[in-house]
Parts: sequence; structure tokens; C-alpha cells
Amino acid sequence: MAILRCTKKLLTELKTKPEDILRDLTELGCWHANLLRIDRRKCVLFTHDRTLYSFLVPGLTKPHFQNFGEVFGQNLFKNLLAEAFPQSQIELFLNDIREIHITKTSSRSVLGSMNDLSFQLKYRIYAEGGLSNLSLMKLNHGLNRIPMGAIEEVYSIDALKRLLKIQSQK
Repeated sequence: MAILRCTKKLLTELKTKPEDILRDLTELGCWHANLLRIDRRKCVLFTHDRTLYSFLVPGLTKPHFQNFGEVFGQNLFKNLLAEAFPQSQIELFLNDIREIHITKTSSRSVLGSMNDLSFQLKYRIYAEGGLSNLSLMKLNHGLNRIPMGAIEEVYSIDALKRLLKIQSQK
């Protein structure tokens, strides 16, 4: 089971009431999500709570928000595949997100990291000439190779690899 902790802006866009989740259920399944407006388009930045592994999903429309869990799962799969994770490790995530619960944000530390990442995203997108001129996978690839102070100056991709290695050995 996965938990998507959404900002108030995103909850309003989703037109859903957040569930009351008292505890985190797994190390893999806890994510934060924030709605951003970039190039006048609705975009969502997803960030894994423990590793700060992040990916941007741009250009979302009303049908995307109605099937938000599927949008999250499909884009997570695409990004993990683009990062060349082994199939067994990708399946760990996919099994964990079969059931998704949406709730309010819970970590100011993760939100602060997401604010830093959104600043980086907006700069990189502007430097490339807008959303229509860039490779989304290249953007997300670079996003996870920014040193993050909240995880002891480690790249989030390395933290995710370490976590998946530990989880796959269980």
C-alpha cells in the first residue's frame, strides 16, 4: 500500500478529501506530491519521502487528475526503467503501489526539499526554452543527481539504489 501525501493545492485540484493515515506503512510506499504551474501547464512533482527520489509529470489535465493513482504508477515505472533499475527492484515498487491512499503532507523537511527541487526544475526548463523543448527523462535524470542536504548530501538516486538493494534482500 502506498501513501501519496499531497499539498493543499493538489488536494483541491484532485477534488478529494484526504484520508486519515496514522502511520507510514512501508519504506517504499510513502511519497509527497506537489502541484506546480510551469509554462502555464499543470505539473506534479512526486518525491519519495525517505530517499527524496523525484520525478516531474508535466501537462496534466482533468482526466489525469481523475486517474491520479494510475498516472503516478505509470510515470514511476517509466522513470525507474529509464534509470536502468533491475526488473525485480521495479516490481518491489509496483507491488507496493497497487493500493494508493491520498492524505495531507506530513514532513516539512520533504516539502522544503521539494521547494528546492522545483526551483531547480523551473530554472532548467527555462534554460531549455520551455517544456516543449526538453527531454522529460533527461530532466528527471538530472533532478536526482542534485546533492540533497536532507539526506546527508547524497544524491537521491544513490539513496534509492541503496534502499532497493536492502529491500530486495529481505
